[in-house]
Amino acid sequence: MDSKDILKFCIEKGLLIEPEALNLLSTSNDGESIKLILEKIKNYTRKRIITKKLFEQNKERVNEFFLDLPKENQKKLEELKIKLGLEIEISKKISTEIPESENLEEEGAPKENLKKEPMPAEFLLEGVKILSKNSSTKKKIVVDDFVQNLKNKFMELKNILQEHTDLDNLVSINKLSKNSPRVSIIGIVSDKKISKNKNILFDVEDLTGRVRVLINQNKPELYKIAEEISLDSVMGFGGFGDREIFFVNSIVFPDIPVLEKKHSTEEEYAVFIGDLHYGSKLFLEENFLKFIDYLNGKSSAKINTEKIKYLFLVGDIVSGVGNYPTQQKDLKIEDIEAQFQGLAELLSKIRRDIKIIISPGNHDGVRLLEPQPPLDEKYAWPLYNLKNVILTGNPAYVNIGAKKGFSGFDVLSYHGFSYPFYANTVPSLIEEGLNAPEKIMAYLLKNRHLAPTYSSTQYFPYEKDELVIKNVPDILVSGHSHKLSVDSYKGVLLISTATWEKETEYQKRKGNRPDFCKVPLLNLKTRAIKILDFE
Repeated sequence: MDSKDILKFCIEKGLLIEPEALNLLSTSNDGESIKLILEKIKNYTRKRIITKKLFEQNKERVNEFFLDLPKENQKKLEELKIKLGLEIEISKKISTEIPESENLEEEGAPKENLKKEPMPAEFLLEGVKILSKNSSTKKKIVVDDFVQNLKNKFMELKNILQEHTDLDNLVSINKLSKNSPRVSIIGIVSDKKISKNKNILFDVEDLTGRVRVLINQNKPELYKIAEEISLDSVMGFGGFGDREIFFVNSIVFPDIPVLEKKHSTEEEYAVFIGDLHYGSKLFLEENFLKFIDYLNGKSSAKINTEKIKYLFLVGDIVSGVGNYPTQQKDLKIEDIEAQFQGLAELLSKIRRDIKIIISPGNHDGVRLLEPQPPLDEKYAWPLYNLKNVILTGNPAYVNIGAKKGFSGFDVLSYHGFSYPFYANTVPSLIEEGLNAPEKIMAYLLKNRHLAPTYSSTQYFPYEKDELVIKNVPDILVSGHSHKLSVDSYKGVLLISTATWEKETEYQKRKGNRPDFCKVPLLNLKTRAIKILDFE
């Protein structure tokens, strides 16, 4: 393909391409395939600059793009794949390790119901692909694990911030001096205070040092932005000063770019639910059975329900046991394994061609430390036996609806355990709190992290911080708040799910106003959303 044609295509798509990548791509004579690959890597990475390194960093995903091409085209591009540093032989089925149950026989788990083989998580059912991976948790945690985790968080978000054009003349903190002109720094906010003069003071650190950052109260617009900054966030600051104090003129959040909205080439539907709390005395089972009847076409629905292909359950699918001191009195089923058995029986009534993607929450018998692993097979084995169920961790990146010529929708599911912290601490979120989960979701997208403040959730210190929103999703779906909400932020569709549990005393005390048995139905072709009401 002629390099001029590649440049023209990139300009049309709002892309820049480095000379090395341009030269490599122009060696291929399959122009249409090159255009399709460029389109897909743009949609997947959300990057505007195409480099050879970008292909290498996203090797697995790019290999899958090649696999979607006709076999004849794949053969033509083998030499190009070598030049780009990609594998020649690629498999679509890449498995992810799921933690195995330990001492199942000693626990008395019924052998006949337990799956013996590891559950493949990268590709489980047609049209669904799990993009995130669950790391092993068997190693002993030491202090250095937390240090490496924070360093990784800082570097990931620093790399994102460096692409912002608002941050010019970037320097590390140890390079600040009185003779410096207007410069920008990137750092993690380790402390926040209000001075006697009502100025906001941050302690900001990078890998080279620490500096006191001042936002003057006489700059009301800037001051309002600074009030929104949470501790442990990684931010960009523009201004002037030295190693003692830095005076801020501008603040830059990592934020996400404005996305180009995707549309499937075929009419399919996805539905999103969460917070079933099966096993609770307050579980609305009759309403849930109506929902199942709807999915199975046993209702007067105006749409063709056969086109519903994906069902997301985003945590707290069972009520669990021992989640709070007096929970036993609220339970109809007091054994967590029996809760999963009852839920599996309900889900087994759903049409087999609907793919059910399930991620855990804080009630589901897995560790509270995030990222959470998939549901424990020791207790949730009945769900493992359902052939149309896919079990992910929390959070999880899932791709749905990919077709030939269409890369599918990337869905980021996160139960939302960190949300109450921000609803109670960020000034713009406090008034509505958990009754406006879409605002919390937008705030976290702006921070490019699902729990930027260390104390907002408990976390497992993997070397890589899995709560960083490195790849921007097409859809962010959450639960936990029990509040239905559908909104968008810079092209990302935000969905917060309603609950299937009656209002609890705890919610009444907290002033939460839950929504019940309401289900967002998303048309993947038109992006139209309808709210189904089974209350």
